Amino acid sequence: MQSGFRAGHACTSATLNVLNDILTAIDKKHYCAAVFIDLAKAFDSVNHHILIGRLDSLGFSNDCLAWFTNYFSDRVQCVKSEGLLSGPLAVSMGVPQGSILGPTLFSIYINDVALAAGESLIHLYADDTILYTSGPTLDTVLTTLQASFNAIQLSFRGLQLLLNTSKTKCMLFNRSLPAPARLSNITTLDGSDLEYVDNYKYLGVWLDCKLSFQTHIKHLQSKVKSRIGFLFRNKASFTHAAKHTLVKLTILPILDFGDVIYKIASNTLLNKLDAVYHSAIRFVTKAPYTTHHCDLYALVGWPSLHTHCQTHWLHVIYKTLLGKVPPYLSSLVTIASPTCSTRSSRYISLVTPKTNYLFGLLSFQFSAANDWNELQKSLKLETLISLSVTLWSKYFVFFFMYWVRPGCGMGFLYYGVFCLGVLVYMYWDCS
Repeated sequence: MQSGFRAGHACTSATLNVLNDILTAIDKKHYCAAVFIDLAKAFDSVNHHILIGRLDSLGFSNDCLAWFTNYFSDRVQCVKSEGLLSGPLAVSMGVPQGSILGPTLFSIYINDVALAAGESLIHLYADDTILYTSGPTLDTVLTTLQASFNAIQLSFRGLQLLLNTSKTKCMLFNRSLPAPARLSNITTLDGSDLEYVDNYKYLGVWLDCKLSFQTHIKHLQSKVKSRIGFLFRNKASFTHAAKHTLVKLTILPILDFGDVIYKIASNTLLNKLDAVYHSAIRFVTKAPYTTHHCDLYALVGWPSLHTHCQTHWLHVIYKTLLGKVPPYLSSLVTIASPTCSTRSSRYISLVTPKTNYLFGLLSFQFSAANDWNELQKSLKLETLISLSVTLWSKYFVFFFMYWVRPGCGMGFLYYGVFCLGVLVYMYWDCS
C-alpha cells in the first residue's frame, strides 16, 4: 500500500490507517508489533535497468521506454562551493530528485515490495515503510513479523536497495498487555538484531508503545516554546500585524500538523499544548497572564485548539463520506441501511462498529462513525448532495448549540462565521 506522492494521500491519512489497525488489534487484546524500515539513500540507489523493466511490465510502449532510457542516460553531477566548480561525475543510478517524474518513478520501482508482506500488513510512504502484524500470542506475532521482514528484505535486495540497519527499529505496542522481560529479537538477513524502541518518529508524528502521544506532545511543546521565546525576545521589532502573521505562519502549522492523530491523547497532555498556544496569543495581543483563555480567543479572533482540531476532524470525516480520501480510509466507514421507515431513518448515518474496550473507541472506524452520527443529531442530512445547501447553515446552529459557552467572548462568533466558509469551500473543493 503506497501513499507517497499520490493525489488525495498524505502523511496524516497513512498514519490514521496504521493507527486504526493497531488500536483495533489492541482492542481485541492482541499483541501488535511493528518494524519501521529505513533504506540507505533509496532515491539514489534506483537501478535504471530494473526500472525500465518495471515500466515494460506495466505496458509502456517501446517509444516510451526509449524515451525513459534516454532520460536516464548521460546525466552528470558536480558541486559548486565558494565559486569553485568540481569536475562532472557520471550518474549511473538513481532518479532525479526535485523533478516531477522522480517521485512517480520511485513509487513504480518500489511498489511491488508490498506483495512480499505475506501475513503481515505493510504501508509505504515513498521510502518510509512500516511492517506490522498482530495476534493473540506474542510468539506468533514475532514469528510472523520475522518471516515477513525476511521476505521484504529479499525484495529490497532484488531492487538493489540497502537496508539501513542502524535506523531500522522494532516496537511492541503494549498499551493493554504486559510486555515480557525479554523479547525475541527480529534480525536482518545479515544476522544483525534490530533494536526495540519505545518511541519512533513515523511520517512526522512520534508514536510510542503506549500510544499515549506523550513524546510527540513533548516535542511539539518544546518546539513551540523555542519559537515563542525567540519572538518574545524580539517583540519590539514587530508590529501587531507582523506578530499576528508570524504566529500564524510559524506556530500554528506546528500544532495543526497531525492534530487529528494525536487528538486521542489525554486531556492532561493536550492541556500542555493549550498553554503554549495561549502564550502565542499573548505575544500577539500583549494580554497579561491573568487574562482568561476565552478572552484571549476573543481578542485575537481564533478558536481554541480543541475546536480547531474538531474542524479538521470533521473535514476528514466529510471527505471520507464523499470518497475523497484514500480507499483504505473510506472503506472503514459504512453508511447504515435503515431497518424500518421512521423520520430519523431518512438521515444519513454510519454503522458504528462494536468495540470491546476503550482502545476500540479511539480507532478511526469507530470515532469517525460516532462523531458523524452525533453531528447528524443537529444537521439531519438526508443526502450528501445537500451538503452545499444544508450543511453550512445547520453547522452554524450546531456550533452554537454544542461549542459556544456563555462568557467565552466574540472569538467563537468569528470562528462560527469562519466555519461556514470552510464547509462551503469543502463542498466545492471535494465535488
